[in-house]
Amino acid sequence: MIDKTHISTAQQTLQKYARGKQYLEKRIVSNDQWYRLRHWDTVGTDDPAPASAWLFNSIANKHGDAMDNTPEPVVLPREMSDQQDAKILSEILPVIAEYNDFEHIWSEAMWDKIKSGTAAYGVFWDGKAQNGLGDIAIKRANLLNLFWQPGIEDIQDSPHFFAVAMVDNETLDKAYPDIKPRSAGMTLEKYQMDDTVDEQDKSFVVDWYYKTADAQGKPIVHYCKYCGESILYSTENDPNFAQSGLYEHGKYPFVFDALFPIEGSPAGFGYIDIMKSPQLYIDTLDGYILDNARLFSKPRWFKRDSAGINQGEFANWENDFVHVTGKISNDDLRQIEVNPIPAFVQNHLVQKIDELKETSGNRDFAQGGTSSGVTAAAAIAALQEAGNKLSRDMLKGSYRAYRHIMEFCIELIRQFYTVEREFRITQPNGTTEFVKYSNAGIAPQEMPPAFQQQEMMDDYRKAYRKPVFDVRVKAQKSNPYSQLAQNETAKELYQLGAFLPQNADQALAMLDMMEFEGKQQVVQTVQSNGTLYEQVQQMQALMQKMALVVQQQTGQDLMALVQGVAAGAEQGKPGKGGGRTIGKAVNNAATEAMTPYAQKVQERARASVND
Repeated sequence: MIDKTHISTAQQTLQKYARGKQYLEKRIVSNDQWYRLRHWDTVGTDDPAPASAWLFNSIANKHGDAMDNTPEPVVLPREMSDQQDAKILSEILPVIAEYNDFEHIWSEAMWDKIKSGTAAYGVFWDGKAQNGLGDIAIKRANLLNLFWQPGIEDIQDSPHFFAVAMVDNETLDKAYPDIKPRSAGMTLEKYQMDDTVDEQDKSFVVDWYYKTADAQGKPIVHYCKYCGESILYSTENDPNFAQSGLYEHGKYPFVFDALFPIEGSPAGFGYIDIMKSPQLYIDTLDGYILDNARLFSKPRWFKRDSAGINQGEFANWENDFVHVTGKISNDDLRQIEVNPIPAFVQNHLVQKIDELKETSGNRDFAQGGTSSGVTAAAAIAALQEAGNKLSRDMLKGSYRAYRHIMEFCIELIRQFYTVEREFRITQPNGTTEFVKYSNAGIAPQEMPPAFQQQEMMDDYRKAYRKPVFDVRVKAQKSNPYSQLAQNETAKELYQLGAFLPQNADQALAMLDMMEFEGKQQVVQTVQSNGTLYEQVQQMQALMQKMALVVQQQTGQDLMALVQGVAAGAEQGKPGKGGGRTIGKAVNNAATEAMTPYAQKVQERARASVND
């Protein structure tokens, strides 16, 4: 039973976790300033240099790679009896992701991963969705509002996990009119926003997750929502969840996706952390060069006090004449010389820009630029694919996190889809199909006793079979540069004759040594072509044997008939002599192959208007 004493202890644990996370929070806020080209505010200089966008361009390019490869799940069964459920889950999981607008969540999470080094997702059961029927909710989580035990690398190893949100007091009063919760004395690290946020009429609501275990040692996740000293909800106080916990999968409903891992932390560091230094040097050198250009563009002069020069007229470039008194010599007025920036400074600026490109993997080819005379589309596409190793590595890590998200979704379906519901499925050919599904096929199923009278034994406990599935992730839409490279591969295979049926064996040997996306489908096509070619060859040999038998029995040469049809069809083509059609060629060839008696019968069968 959770009471105010437990809430007080949980609040102390939250504050301890928050103190251990201060450096990470400051780094995240600082990186957001760098992303917004406001890094001179974090550097703290009184004379900021220009803010160039080399770092931002690299970040945007990485985000574009991520959006070109939005993930999609494929569910595979581990047992043959679960194939049908796996097929349906593969169809409805993308629909659930679409209901949650996952493409937008993916976009926001990828910005977090590239900027701060970590993307965080939450996978929950929303009992109020679908008019009270309930459904799965996938959300992007703000890393500044999440707290875990310092020093652990997997959030599932933390004994407690907190998610804090700032909520309007008016909203809380409407949701909990009998409690009217309020909180005070708590602060959160925040991004430096353009808008001024008034926190006077807001309270902090804490989602507190913690783990216990049942008698068999199975982990149980309990949940408590509180605000200040007010308990808004607790699974331990709810009879429906007091024994089983909030989620039967026994895990915190959060998934972390770290870019570059850090020892002793579930969070990582991102591209901004490795591009700060070269970007700072680039902007500093840019400032020096611009200052030098400004001095060159506006010359300054040494003027003797005794020189009779009208200073106002001299400084105004609109005046055609400048009045002087007396004789003017070179010593009375002399221009201040400004030395140009040395060439090595310009070269160093170019080297720093190249350093930023190299460290971030954002070379010219990645953005469609060319150099060294490379102009062929296939060559550019090949270089782009070769230069995308860093993006592919980042995406593989994100796909692993996406797999965990889909596994959470399957577990929530297993637990809460007790009522059958309907999904609209769009097939690859564009047709629409409606599928009904519930958890009947994947819920734990009671197994019969292993032998008779086993249930009468004292230590007998019911056994349950729980269908388990593997989740594979594929890209929902391929990068256009990848498509270009695949198109070039397909054309090369066609030009090599890989799709000719008579070359099937040689083509299969060649494909076995190759590796490209969609290879299995090409192998199946070549195999089917080869199989069909062999069947046609066998049928032709069988037809020749049958023609010999028919010729021996009736005297008719069927092979000559077939050859006559082919020859007649050839002559019936436009530009050929006689203008014969295929139908006439068939009739003539058939007539020539008839016996004299059959020809007479055919003549008698014709209708005549003279009879």
